[in-house]
Amino acid sequence: MKAPSATVWMVVLPLLWLAALGSAAGAIYAKHRARELFVELERLNRDRDRLEVEWGQLQLEQSAWSTHAFVENVAATRLRMSIPDAAAIEVVSP
Repeated sequence: MKAPSATVWMVVLPLLWLAALGSAAGAIYAKHRARELFVELERLNRDRDRLEVEWGQLQLEQSAWSTHAFVENVAATRLRMSIPDAAAIEVVSP
């Protein structure tokens, strides 16, 4: 078997060198993109956690505003409503 000639090496060696450089550039780009995506993921997780806390606070506020005592207080103070006397209540049956 005959050894490759010098012209073959002059073509193959630069091609292999370019392939190695391209592979290294691809690996660098992939690592950089992965870091960017990780930073975005962490930001989104932080936003999600903040929104979950806000949602819990809104649920507590809604439950506080819908209690019977709060509704009766609003009816008495803002709407000037009152509970009628027992004699004024009539029970209607079907």
